[in-house]
Amino acid sequence: MYYVYILECKDKTLYTGITTDLVRRIFEHNESEKGAKYTRLRRPVKLVYSEECLDRSSASKCEYKIKKLKREEKLELIKI
Repeated sequence: MYYVYILECKDKTLYTGITTDLVRRIFEHNESEKGAKYTRLRRPVKLVYSEECLDRSSASKCEYKIKKLKREEKLELIKI
């Protein structure tokens, strides 16, 4: 099982990614050097959206679609 997720960073920007383990990945974004370079500079981050996907391919396609959305559309998706 894969997950597509959106994080809200300390500076209110949004970060989208995929993972097989949401808890581990959020921990990495907040506490570890394994977190994305983008989020390491904007800690702490919080999970604001996640969606289950059957496989890596469908997760990557969903991530791509979300990343192409305008900020306003992403906010509507996550209902902040």
